[in-house]
Amino acid sequence: MPDSAQAHGQAPAAPLLAVTALDAFYGDIQALFGVSIEIARGEAVAVIGANGAGKSALLKSIAGLLRARPDAIAFEGAPIGGMPAYAVAARGIALVPEGRGLFASLSVEENLLIGGQLGRPGPWNLQRIYELFPVLAERRRLPSTSLSGGQQQMAAIGRALMANPKLLLCDEISLGLAPIVVRDIYARLPAIRGEGTSIILVEQDVVQALKAASRVYCLQEGRVALTGAAKDLTREEIAAAYFGI
Repeated sequence: MPDSAQAHGQAPAAPLLAVTALDAFYGDIQALFGVSIEIARGEAVAVIGANGAGKSALLKSIAGLLRARPDAIAFEGAPIGGMPAYAVAARGIALVPEGRGLFASLSVEENLLIGGQLGRPGPWNLQRIYELFPVLAERRRLPSTSLSGGQQQMAAIGRALMANPKLLLCDEISLGLAPIVVRDIYARLPAIRGEGTSIILVEQDVVQALKAASRVYCLQEGRVALTGAAKDLTREEIAAAYFGI
């Protein structure tokens, strides 16, 4: 069945983000080989794979932390490959980095306020972050180092949302956290998407990723080994792509 746009003779909507034949390097070591992915407005996409598969390199390339060809990454139809990270952030892409990256010398609230320095308009402000993560409101005056691992992850997500991004890049948000904490954090993602924010989830926790995303890309040794709708992929297909068997 054609979609409604095609049925009315309209071109399908352009993706919010299009990555095309992306190569990425850490120094002389190539981490990505011709990777192509797309994400639509308001969509959640999971990128899964084992350690060293190239997942973080993909997010860092999108965020402007690794060099890329200008035409290898397009955001809202404009090339952004190779742009500095601050310029990428100003366009509406925010990264929740692996390891959270909170500033130890600052309070929880000061960490959040740093995320709002760009002054981008949108629904997210301190009050909304505290509604999303009430524990951060309770601890807002405390140093970020006083937070548990799960609370630190909430603060890192909150800081990124303070930039009012159109696209949120989440790098291993379940890493090192207890399953109950992971479920709690993932339960907030629908509210984020409900504000129109698209999300790319880089995860080793395949079960959580498949529940949260509509589509999945599996990377294996820097290449896309499998892609499809999360509901359609079998465990056997995912395991084969994940482990390269």
